[in-house]
Amino acid sequence: MARLDTAHRNAEPSGSFAFPKQRKEPLENAAHVRNAIARFNQVEGVTDAERDEAWKHIKTAAKKFGVEVQEGSWREVGHKH
Repeated sequence: MARLDTAHRNAEPSGSFAFPKQRKEPLENAAHVRNAIARFNQVEGVTDAERDEAWKHIKTAAKKFGVEVQEGSWREVGHKH
């Protein structure tokens, strides 16, 4: 398999990740969106502001791929409804 060099890697659209700056939690399809939600609280090294922005990316991707999100905020992830 071909490896991407830094120039090609940085050229990829940053919107395909919940945390684009850190390239964490890809959002390429419905399975990725569900996984990003399930693992949201496990992401380390990000600020609350970055989490707020990541949650917006997840909600947008969820709508695009038809994934139901029960949580209104990332602060609700992992809590029983």
